[in-house]
Amino acid sequence: MPKHSRGGRRPRIVFIEPAETQARLLTPAQAAVLDGTLNAIAADPDAVKPHATASALRDYQHDGIRVIFYATALGSILIVTYVEVD
Repeated sequence: MPKHSRGGRRPRIVFIEPAETQARLLTPAQAAVLDGTLNAIAADPDAVKPHATASALRDYQHDGIRVIFYATALGSILIVTYVEVD
């Protein structure tokens, strides 16, 4: 079955609580790393491994930032549920 094509459009990224609060507490340097992490996720969210306890959730870790998110059915929106910094 072919993958759904978004026509080159990147998904919109939405934060829910507590991820929104966690992101607000980041230092400017950490926020810059988070932006890069979100860009990597948005480029190919299907490549991110499923979370260990819930297959609908995705768990991405890179450069000391961990983001847990899920994508809408067509992948047009990524919903960030958790942000963690080492």
